[in-house]
Amino acid sequence: MNAPDNHLERRARELYREAARQLDPAAAARLRAARRAALAGADGSSLAQRLLQLLLPAGAFAAIAFAALMLSSPVQGPTGGAAAGLSPMTEADGELPPDAAAADPALYQNLDFYGWLAKNGNSQASR
Repeated sequence: MNAPDNHLERRARELYREAARQLDPAAAARLRAARRAALAGADGSSLAQRLLQLLLPAGAFAAIAFAALMLSSPVQGPTGGAAAGLSPMTEADGELPPDAAAADPALYQNLDFYGWLAKNGNSQASR
């Protein structure tokens, strides 16, 4: 099996050398320049490709670790002393006014007092 392979290889080398002798010097110079440019470009792209091959698995591992951390950690609410005694309804009270049908009618009896308290409440607390 080596004999036919050796014959084919030897014949290919002979054809290559004969074609190289018959090649125009200008074409040979262009081919050498193209070869140098290709080798120079391969060095830069191989560095980028090595960096990509290193960073891609590292980034995937970091994303998986972050997702696992987020899924395994429980969601925690506020733990402050003043906030611990407040119900969720009390926190929502400051955001929107209460609905008139659901609110206590006693709140609407002293609206003037609540207006005065809103204007003067901060100045009285600072004393």
